[in-house]
Amino acid sequence: MPVIGTHQAAETRALGEALAKQLAAGDVVLLQGNLGAGKSELARGIARGLGITGHVPSPSFTILQAYESGRLPLYHFDWYRIKRAEELYELSLDEYLYGEGVTVVEWPSMAREALPETHLLINISITGECDRQLSVEPAGGFHALDYAKLGATQ
Repeated sequence: MPVIGTHQAAETRALGEALAKQLAAGDVVLLQGNLGAGKSELARGIARGLGITGHVPSPSFTILQAYESGRLPLYHFDWYRIKRAEELYELSLDEYLYGEGVTVVEWPSMAREALPETHLLINISITGECDRQLSVEPAGGFHALDYAKLGATQ
């Protein structure tokens, strides 16, 4: 499993930008980690890497922020407040998981049964005040990534 270390929020965002250059339409990226681990920073980097400009807030209260202005649309979810997967279906938010853009989900463990089989899971661990360790786990036949371009070690 490839592992990447970052030492400040700007590095985490830069990693997201580099990752975005390798993402394709329909890709789902799951961001798992404790509060303050850097999930939203990584998502902001992915947004920038897709060519999305402007403010990219965490969708903690709206559950979804959709951006259509980049190379590909970005559907940025935060499932922290989801109690059950049915909430996503009731709001028709599950349709974005299978959309034409890139989907990023923070807190995917809150509704595992709604997740597609093919995805890229990134676990973010806090290893110091500003230090993070990100492990990258492709699942379900997620397409190959050039981990060297992300600064990964095996």
